[in-house]
Amino acid sequence: MITSPANERLKQARRVREGREPGQMFVEGERLIEACLSSQVTILVCFHSVDLTPRGRAIIAEIRRRGCPDFELAMPVFATVSDTVNPQGIILIAERPEWSLTSVLTGDPRGRERHIPLVLGVDAVQDPGNLGTMLRSAEAAGATGVVALRGCVDPFGPKTLRGSMGSAFRLPICSDLGSEELMAACASNSLRPVATSAEGELSYTDFDWSQPTLLILGNEGSGVSRELMDQCSQRIRIPLCPPVESLNVASAAAVILFEAARQRRTNAERPDRIAAGSR
Repeated sequence: MITSPANERLKQARRVREGREPGQMFVEGERLIEACLSSQVTILVCFHSVDLTPRGRAIIAEIRRRGCPDFELAMPVFATVSDTVNPQGIILIAERPEWSLTSVLTGDPRGRERHIPLVLGVDAVQDPGNLGTMLRSAEAAGATGVVALRGCVDPFGPKTLRGSMGSAFRLPICSDLGSEELMAACASNSLRPVATSAEGELSYTDFDWSQPTLLILGNEGSGVSRELMDQCSQRIRIPLCPPVESLNVASAAAVILFEAARQRRTNAERPDRIAAGSR
């Protein structure tokens, strides 16, 4: 049992929690850890308290079965590492998933079934809860990947991970990108970049989402940056009833992504598409 908060392993765990250990992430809570264990993420070490629920004990048994080192902590010590108000008593340190930008943009990240790319781009979103919800919506709507531009909150930070409910472990994500790098990669991979804007020329329902697309949403207060907006081929809007002027960025992402999913599903079910595919 680790009884000192000054233990070196715990110091490193706090550095991971604070985003100061490149390549690693801090995963806390029973449900999130279960999602982590069911994904292809590599587990490095586990910390847990003395008192665990039956669900928690089952998680520890699985971690030990995999040969991952685990360390028991006195509850006051566990509290010095935890990132939550009411800790459930289990923390994992794991490797961050690594995806190349090309694999995310092509819709074929694991070299298996290829899909028409629908990639969510995130520009300077600052709230981890918003980003986590956007990741969850992206996976639920069938987006093929996510790119987070430099200046955006960490997609693998503890609060973002909790907001994503495990989607960050499964969805191809590439982060810390410059806008020029992203736009050049879009051109190379034949993706059409579109940005959301209150002054957009086209309603999101009138855009053709069956084509390879990068959908960019921006900062909670200022939206997509002018620099990035000017490089997009289309600006789209969500029509709103007055006096409401804007939606929360996570809500806007969900609305648009599920319209894209509806269009793609409808197109896939069209008889002419089925007939063409059978020839």
